[in-house]
Amino acid sequence: MQQIIALGGGGFSMEPENSLLDTYILEQASVKIPNICFLATASGDAEGYIDRFYQFFQKLDCTPSHLSLFKPHTRDIKSFLLSQDIIYVGGGNTKNLLALWREWGLDTILKEALSSGIILTGLSAGSICWFEEGVTDSFGEGLEPINGLAFLKGSHCPHYDGELERRPA
Repeated sequence: MQQIIALGGGGFSMEPENSLLDTYILEQASVKIPNICFLATASGDAEGYIDRFYQFFQKLDCTPSHLSLFKPHTRDIKSFLLSQDIIYVGGGNTKNLLALWREWGLDTILKEALSSGIILTGLSAGSICWFEEGVTDSFGEGLEPINGLAFLKGSHCPHYDGELERRPA
């Protein structure tokens, strides 16, 4: 079964005291203790963000890991990602995320991961990326449309309820 769980916000990085969304994501895996990999590409692989991922998920029934494109721990990125049960994409700059993924071939690898039953999820930039298009502030001042990977039809605007300036866009 193919499953993408796109979050407009919330999760461990926005609501660390509320584990409901992240617990739900883990429960969707077909194994009791899933391997969950964090891609923090959109934040430039910010170490603090990655640390918060580990601090949160090490308390749950899962095996957390991450993949940095700025400091890769393996040359065989494809095998590493395809060994996961869940791939969780963090927020940040959607344009940079998509550019780096395309340069490294992650767009193709993630499509294969989805086809093989690996759950894809993420928030903010990590949710816009799955859609045909979305609304982003990645270009600097203001909000603009951006083309995503088109794994899901339609458009997506994370933070719609929390950032009123997104509604007109």
